[in-house]
Amino acid sequence: MEFSDVIAKRHMVRRYAPDRPVPPDIITTALSNAIRAPSAGFSQGWDFVVLTTTEERQAYWSATTDPDDEPDSWLAGMQSAPALILCLSDEDTYLRRYAEPDKGWTDMDEARWPVPYWDIDTGMAALMILLTAVDQGLGACFFGTPPETHEDVFQSFDIPHDRHLVGVVSMGYPLPHARGGSLQRGLRGLDLVAHYGRFGRHGRNTKGATPSAI
Repeated sequence: MEFSDVIAKRHMVRRYAPDRPVPPDIITTALSNAIRAPSAGFSQGWDFVVLTTTEERQAYWSATTDPDDEPDSWLAGMQSAPALILCLSDEDTYLRRYAEPDKGWTDMDEARWPVPYWDIDTGMAALMILLTAVDQGLGACFFGTPPETHEDVFQSFDIPHDRHLVGVVSMGYPLPHARGGSLQRGLRGLDLVAHYGRFGRHGRNTKGATPSAI
């Protein structure tokens, strides 16, 4: 599949064929692509916990949902995914990396960082997994875990407490489902989000000059 086609076809899948497991080689390919994501200082401060058995997936859902609550359509659809990948970031790996001689910092002060690149880079790795799923003829969705349940998730899967749970990728063979209501907002075009030269200048003319702000 051409890369532009992968981009165009990617969307968040929220319902899967539960009786069609994801082939192990596809998961390996997705993870191999994930670790090719960019990372500050080539720190590569990420880990991925792969859940493919019924018991493993149920352990995640048990840790993050109330068993007394009836699952809504979103949750029921996500629980049908035959594979879950927990995407973890490792802040300390970044702080240690930038305290090395070639980076010039002499401490591990988190305040030096303008944004938490450990979380951003892990998000980029998760996007690689999403795109790989499309390229392999599957579907996937990136979603968050309620913060109040993180401790239960960490205990369920022996995750060290120096990691951050950035999000989870569900993966499987997609089934038809209603489009998310958020899509009614439409795609914001380049005429709204691309600014040239300074904020508020949208588009360039053929001679390279920047038009006045609208």
